Amino acid sequence: MTVNNKLHGLGVLVTRPAHQAGPLCERIIEAGGRAIRFPLLQIHDNSHTADVRQRLQQLASYHILIFVSPNAVHYGLDAIERYGGVPAGLQLAAVGRGTARALSERIGRGPELVPTHQFDSEGLLALPGLQQVEGKGILIIRGNGGRALMGETLRERGARVDYAEVYRREIPGPLVAEPNWLAKTDIITVTSSEALENLLNLTDEAQHPALLAKPLVVVSERAAARARELGFRLPARVTLHASDEAIMEAVSNWAADLPRVERNQ
Repeated sequence: MTVNNKLHGLGVLVTRPAHQAGPLCERIIEAGGRAIRFPLLQIHDNSHTADVRQRLQQLASYHILIFVSPNAVHYGLDAIERYGGVPAGLQLAAVGRGTARALSERIGRGPELVPTHQFDSEGLLALPGLQQVEGKGILIIRGNGGRALMGETLRERGARVDYAEVYRREIPGPLVAEPNWLAKTDIITVTSSEALENLLNLTDEAQHPALLAKPLVVVSERAAARARELGFRLPARVTLHASDEAIMEAVSNWAADLPRVERNQ
């Protein structure tokens, strides 16, 4: 393995679910850092419920199929394939690049609708292809308890919107981080507001002052705003999108600025 030493031995907390953390950890090690795994969410298959089964068996009645995350692609397509696959002519949409890439790798077809710069619900809703949707059936593939903005907005535009919640997110049970993880951590990476809240909930209250002083990398302005509300002292660095590449770029930028930041504390 070639090490480029951009991170100079810094400890980077990786909070992706356990089954998704490997590639980011490898990038951190290749950059000369130490990857500290602390999954803040567990992902479970929810695609066998009666409600999801009913939606997916009626895919041909929809015009647009929206995937909100790579997990939505993974669990959604597993279930869709049980019911005959994606119908011909069904338009596909993805919230971000990682989701679009997961679609392309899985079925050899990328989405027709994907944002080009703002990789969230707002970015997808701004696309011309989702402005005139009156009378169209739209199915949103997501996890449990996702944001209501997309469905509400599309309904306001006249679409018939349903959800298929093909996976569920849960707080991990026993603490799975390595001993003394907080003292070893120089930079924290978090990929959702929910995970950010779990980080505080899974950390002893006595450690909160040290935790809230750590540099933070998040993947949305919404998560950055939530970090401010929760009391993180340093402004969070927001990535361009949720890919490992974008997270690594933000982590490397933090690493370059850390000496200056520490002097100013």
